[in-house]
Amino acid sequence: MTAIYPGTYDPVTNGHIDVIERAASIFDRLVVGVVASPRHKDPTFALQERVAFVREAVSHLDNVEVEVFSELVVAFAKKWEAKAIVKGLRVISDFEWEFQMNQLNRTLAPDIETVYVMASPQVSFVSSSGVKEIAEFGGDVSDLVPPGVAQRFKELYPAARPGAPLSPQE
Repeated sequence: MTAIYPGTYDPVTNGHIDVIERAASIFDRLVVGVVASPRHKDPTFALQERVAFVREAVSHLDNVEVEVFSELVVAFAKKWEAKAIVKGLRVISDFEWEFQMNQLNRTLAPDIETVYVMASPQVSFVSSSGVKEIAEFGGDVSDLVPPGVAQRFKELYPAARPGAPLSPQE
């Protein structure tokens, strides 16, 4: 059975990787869908970079593919003949949003189930927005993200120091 795991992955975190690894052990094939142009936020990282980060982080998983999408999640799922949408849950507020999205998706595609994977305790506090803020203030994010992402943050914020947020330097 095929499932999809959609997200912006801006950037991919160890929390995402935890969910991907666990979902990959459940499904025959897992397609990680990277949203091309998120409507609710401007990504820090370009699409190609977000895709490369995810591909590098999941390269050890033979049944995981990474693809870009710009359509409705259920349309992306149907394109891959997926029977399930995987969503990671960390906290109660995640559930509130995901519950609403599940109801909308079920209205559009009642034949596609949403499967929730609870974050492992060691990564249940990790969010992309939190990681970005830590990096901007000069904090070490190497335990929170894959190595390639941590390195890229060091390049983006070379002079970052606590108490002095900086804009990314390109």
